[in-house]
Amino acid sequence: MRVFVTGASGWVGRGLVPELVTAGHTVVGLARSDAAARSLRAAGAEVRPGSLDDLDTLRDAAAASDGVIHLAFKHDIAFTGDYAGAAEADRVAIEAFGEALTGTGKPFVIASGILGVLGLAPGVVATERDGRADTGDRRGPISGASGRMGNAHHTLALAGHGVRSSVVRLPPATHGEGDNGFLPIAIGLAREKGAAAYVGDGANRWPSVHRDDAARLFRLALESAPAGSVLHAVADEGVPIREVAEVFAKHLDVPAVSVTPDRAGAYLGWLGGFWGLDGPATAQLTRDLLGWQPTRPGLITDLTSGHYFA
Repeated sequence: MRVFVTGASGWVGRGLVPELVTAGHTVVGLARSDAAARSLRAAGAEVRPGSLDDLDTLRDAAAASDGVIHLAFKHDIAFTGDYAGAAEADRVAIEAFGEALTGTGKPFVIASGILGVLGLAPGVVATERDGRADTGDRRGPISGASGRMGNAHHTLALAGHGVRSSVVRLPPATHGEGDNGFLPIAIGLAREKGAAAYVGDGANRWPSVHRDDAARLFRLALESAPAGSVLHAVADEGVPIREVAEVFAKHLDVPAVSVTPDRAGAYLGWLGGFWGLDGPATAQLTRDLLGWQPTRPGLITDLTSGHYFA
């Protein structure tokens, strides 16, 4: 296939591009900078200059491709706390892709999230069946997360308009060497504050997956996921955040400390709203559907290897 990929030079994209090329696909990556373009060419991809704001570019690239994988998200905006603004930019891009792909039968795979999007009760293990229905009530524990949930619903609805659409939900801890997401931000804050914080008893759990395992799932979704599929890129169903904080503490030589929910922001800034959430999730339906099996190290093993603290 000739595959158009947004976010191709980003965290998951850097694993996905070689995964696709090795499998025999031709990759065209969206690049908003010269550095991104050089990175894509070095990985064996073609380059389409532009950004998520260039809607005509997105439509044209989708129409010229055999399938689209949409990974890009304005994390630079989201990581300042404006998650709603990032989700809105994502919505506009998804609508542009939908216009180009309607009636073609082409695959359209987007990245979404698990934690804070499903809004399930604490202790409930989320499955791929949860959060599928667009009830109109998109309230969730994280401000702005409802917008991304709505974007996933819009993508799934394209299955009824001749698009082989699917959604891959990523855990907040999509980890590996070179990670620039939640975990290194939390580590940086622990170093700055002189303490690795967890909320309450720290028994709340985050699902996780290695970036390379997630990349393989995106390829499988492109190749064979049925229209309207929801997939979970989950290897560890739930890692207690206290265990994560204790690894931080050991490597940074700082104490691991319990904080109350109202004090989480003092230690973790905007990330404090996520850090205390309990959001275990399973990927059993995904494994059964696509034969996906994670093979890379789990979260605690990856953290204890030391590269996050180098």
